[in-house]
Amino acid sequence: MSALDHVGILVHDIDKSVEFYKATLGTVGIDLLMDFSHDGKRHAGFGVGQNPFFWLSGTTKTTGGNHVAFTARSRAEVDAFYSVAMSMGARDNGKPGLRPHYHANYYGAFVFDLDGNNIEAVCHAGE
Repeated sequence: MSALDHVGILVHDIDKSVEFYKATLGTVGIDLLMDFSHDGKRHAGFGVGQNPFFWLSGTTKTTGGNHVAFTARSRAEVDAFYSVAMSMGARDNGKPGLRPHYHANYYGAFVFDLDGNNIEAVCHAGE
């Protein structure tokens, strides 16, 4: 069986990014599970239970251009994700709503994080 184990992105200001992701991912049940420095760089792992599957690593280079979508359990979680992300300094890239070109119940919201990464929360359940 093949599956994606984890994904990581580089961020310019890891302190601000950790706070941004703690707040926004908390709305969809994802928590900061690990936070450490190695080889002079800080790394922060977010996930569920004991499984950090989304990683931030600090860099001095400008980053951005990545797309990561997080599963939400409800449309209300998608709405909360968007609201919190915007309050934390994200830029709008698609307000919460249905995206029927993907499928009839695809309800998502898109924001650009502090580094210009396209971050999404999506709920596939009908409500």
